Amino acid sequence: MMAEGLTQKSNEDLLHEFLETRDSDLKRELVLRHRNMVRMVAMQMRGVYVSFADIDDIINEGIIALMGALEKYDPSKNVKFESYASLRIRGTIIDLARKQDWVPRSVRKMAKKMDEAESVLYLSLGRFPTEKEIADHLGLNLDKYRKILGETGMYNVLSLDALVDGMNGEAVSSHIVGSFDESPGEKLQKKELKKLLQDGIEKLKENEQLVLSLYYRKELNMKEIAKVIGVSEPRVSQIHANAIRKLRCFIKGY
Repeated sequence: MMAEGLTQKSNEDLLHEFLETRDSDLKRELVLRHRNMVRMVAMQMRGVYVSFADIDDIINEGIIALMGALEKYDPSKNVKFESYASLRIRGTIIDLARKQDWVPRSVRKMAKKMDEAESVLYLSLGRFPTEKEIADHLGLNLDKYRKILGETGMYNVLSLDALVDGMNGEAVSSHIVGSFDESPGEKLQKKELKKLLQDGIEKLKENEQLVLSLYYRKELNMKEIAKVIGVSEPRVSQIHANAIRKLRCFIKGY
């Protein structure tokens, strides 16, 4: 197959043809066309791996995940390939972070204390506690609490993913795009968990819902989100961490 012919085809046409033929030239061309997407996801998630990996190494891992996504993609599930692939790449980065066990012990310890405080207050108040209520419970002023919240933010992302893994045996990303080989029981379980997450998100503050939507659906990074909503980048990280912590508390209650 000549390269000249490939360049004239759209991504959709190439993908459709590859899924029918499994031609290696088509696969190579599709990977090249989606390389920028891999880089974009890698840049967005730098907070996950910056302590143990270089961005070029992460991009290489992302390319491998992209190739795997091409092999497993099923258009009958009505999910755009780009959405499916980007979440596969995101999942790969999270898996790497888990294997590296890079989160400092002090961060884990403080995150656990914050989780316990939020769980106690959630049960006693019958609602998600405010930041000030959690800070007061921990004996911290609000600024100190928010600083620590930002430091534990990425740990909470990984913890939420691990928590959902334990409930349903697969990563958070797969709940968004759907599994491509599910039993009826798994489909029902996934439907219930999706509803649970949706209920939890609806209980979040408006700015928390917006940050989650911009980060996970629009795939903006923290700096881009800060510009959209008009706050500092550290504050976006704090809002994101608080939202994830609330969702974890909500799921644990379930």
